Amino acid sequence: MVGDILLQIGLILATLFMFLVMYGIPQKALSKIRFRNRATFQAKRHFVQGAQLLARARSAKTPPSETTSFAQDALAEAEKAISLDPKDAASHILKALVLDLQGYKTSALDSLDAALSPLAVKSLSDQEKGDALLRRAELKVAVSGRGRVDSAVADLVAGVKLSKENAKGV
Repeated sequence: MVGDILLQIGLILATLFMFLVMYGIPQKALSKIRFRNRATFQAKRHFVQGAQLLARARSAKTPPSETTSFAQDALAEAEKAISLDPKDAASHILKALVLDLQGYKTSALDSLDAALSPLAVKSLSDQEKGDALLRRAELKVAVSGRGRVDSAVADLVAGVKLSKENAKGV
């Protein structure tokens, strides 16, 4: 009697297993789990490539023609990272640094504003947020304008509060 019940349970489980395998349900479930954070990983990859290209563009050994090429490639990588993960402030900061290197101060300021927006600033530590505020203050002063100087002072004060060991802000 008990053997018959166990045999029936075994047959039901085998039938259920064959049904799931035939319709690919386990593969579909695993692929959803596997690719759930794929955009985030790709965004990080583009960010790292962009940061490496920015470092090459900043190096003193690089000829000016290659500097422009590296900066343009770094900007493209930063924009790809932003398109994949717009809530990551690091990609916005990378874009701002590249634009500043190219001489586009206003666009760099806009990118830093996006990095320090409430949507993206959550991804930054206090140290990183303080550094970004100090960089934004530098750009505001470089772009000038009476209203920007006042807000640059506010950014400097907030930046020093967040990262007290930063020598630039002190």
